Amino acid sequence: MIQNKEQLQQLHEEAVKELNSYDCRILVCSGTGCIATGSNKIYEKFLEITKDAPGVTLEFAPHDEKEHLGVKKTGCQGVCELGPLVRIQKGQDVVQYVKVQLDDCAEIFEKSVLGNEVVERLLYQKGGKVCKGPDDIPFIAKQTRIVLKNCGKFDAESLREYIASGGFAALQKAMFEMTPDQVIQTILDSGIRGRGGAGFPTGLKWKFASGNRGKVQKYVCCNADEGDPGAFMDRSVLEGDPHVVLEAMAIAGYAIGASQGFIYVRAEYPIAVERLQIAIGQAREYGLLGKNIFDTDFCFDVELRLGAGAFVCGEETALMTSIEGKRGEPGPRPPFPAVKGLFGKPTILNNVETYANIPQIILKGADWFASMGTEKSKGTKVFALGGKINNTGLVEIPMGTTLRTVIEEIGGGIPNGKHFKAAQTGGPSGGCIPASHMDIPIDYDNLISIGSMMGSGGLIVMDEDTCMVDIAKFFLEFTVDESCGKCTPCRIGTKRMYEILDKITKGNGTLEDIDELEELAYYIKDNALCGLGQTAPNPVLSTLRYFKDEYIAHVTEKKCPAKVCKDLLVYKIDPEKCKGCTLCRRGCPVQAIEGKVKEPHTIDIDKCIKCDACRSCCRFGAIYKD
Repeated sequence: MIQNKEQLQQLHEEAVKELNSYDCRILVCSGTGCIATGSNKIYEKFLEITKDAPGVTLEFAPHDEKEHLGVKKTGCQGVCELGPLVRIQKGQDVVQYVKVQLDDCAEIFEKSVLGNEVVERLLYQKGGKVCKGPDDIPFIAKQTRIVLKNCGKFDAESLREYIASGGFAALQKAMFEMTPDQVIQTILDSGIRGRGGAGFPTGLKWKFASGNRGKVQKYVCCNADEGDPGAFMDRSVLEGDPHVVLEAMAIAGYAIGASQGFIYVRAEYPIAVERLQIAIGQAREYGLLGKNIFDTDFCFDVELRLGAGAFVCGEETALMTSIEGKRGEPGPRPPFPAVKGLFGKPTILNNVETYANIPQIILKGADWFASMGTEKSKGTKVFALGGKINNTGLVEIPMGTTLRTVIEEIGGGIPNGKHFKAAQTGGPSGGCIPASHMDIPIDYDNLISIGSMMGSGGLIVMDEDTCMVDIAKFFLEFTVDESCGKCTPCRIGTKRMYEILDKITKGNGTLEDIDELEELAYYIKDNALCGLGQTAPNPVLSTLRYFKDEYIAHVTEKKCPAKVCKDLLVYKIDPEKCKGCTLCRRGCPVQAIEGKVKEPHTIDIDKCIKCDACRSCCRFGAIYKD
């Protein structure tokens, strides 16, 4: 139990000493991506090997002269497509291994743990360059990690290791060196804006809710309902550094005069939920949550609320309604949550990434944070980089970094020699950024100006083989499924937009349909009840803005330029390349291919179901889509 700031400092020193006592730490990535590729078995394998090793102890044991090894589960180590990831840490020296398999564990232990050799075949290698440490890997080296600074470096389930890294020092500073108003002013001066999508100034939100401290019940809420397709930023922070969110929420509680916090997290994120539960339990045990924190009058506790996966519950009013145990539907604003929010009381709501910045802003000052980014968008932003890109994973960059830098330098470019076509930011609420805007600095205002938005931070890369009409249809289908149905523009309007897009992709569209689609999109944008409904047309509007020629090709030529839309494809066989091997004929499930052995074959387009089985099995590249 930490009863005062002196005891926190003492625990910090003990935890640092404990960390430094390890001769070696084996850090196994236990983010969702690596767990999916078998990292839990690798963790267990290292535990097994270590326990049986003579002359070592698995954990720190005071006065023990044996070699101390620590086998730890960390959060996401960043380079997701190269998992399972394992780091071997000896003091300040860190070796990053990629694509580790069970059979590799014994060799790693023998050479890198007990010895000082590296297993070179398990290092990151590209273009003749071999990277020993994580910071040597270009994907990580070009990032500026603030939110993700602890992810992959510490035991995600250890409060002591969080404190060793400086955890809860910001809360201590806020409570003993700053007034609540000074805390809010620091957040205001930093210029941080909400990372959940809307980009509202965080300090201003806190200021609105700060009145009548001690006189009314107030709440601090965290939005961890990350529902955008392809987004996993908040989940990774919760999996790798859950304590930072608790500390930030406590700081927010101190600033506005709240005694209770709620984290609304998807039940679909079981690892994040488990680590949050562990973190909350540890914080309560140490007296960092609950009654009379640091032996003062300040009381603050946090509870979890599990969401059922409804996309609309990412909207603040719907989220709060869901926490109250009601159907998650948005409500009209005003009144805004800072005046009347959860249970009708003043409430602030920020997302995970926003909170993860707060402790460092308090410790390092507003000027430090404001020195990064652009004039109106300060600090860094975390993106989940995915799609048609060589390097996938979490990317944290200063605001104002160009899309070209993200795609070419950090992401490693487009695979298979293909060309970049567009990037989708903001998920179903965002838009597509074409290649002509690759050099635009990424910040809140610039993205809005080109028809997209920051959103929570999903960044899906598309190449020349992507049909932009199909992409718009994909996001509309998602929105239709996830609409709460409370308002007519969203419930009916998005359905009608989807029907028009479906009609176009099947070759039945007209030019009038394109005009109607655009008109309907603007109507929904102006009349939907909540922010999610208002932004639902963005994928359509942005693709119409930059890729209208593809829409026109679908309706006038009845062709899909990217050769994606199934109903507009025709499979053909090049007689010059066909060897008459009969492999395609034998593999066709509907007997649509005819031909004799060693003679060119043909496809009956009336029978063809366009399953692509023939093209996939052809060894000579004779079958193509037209």
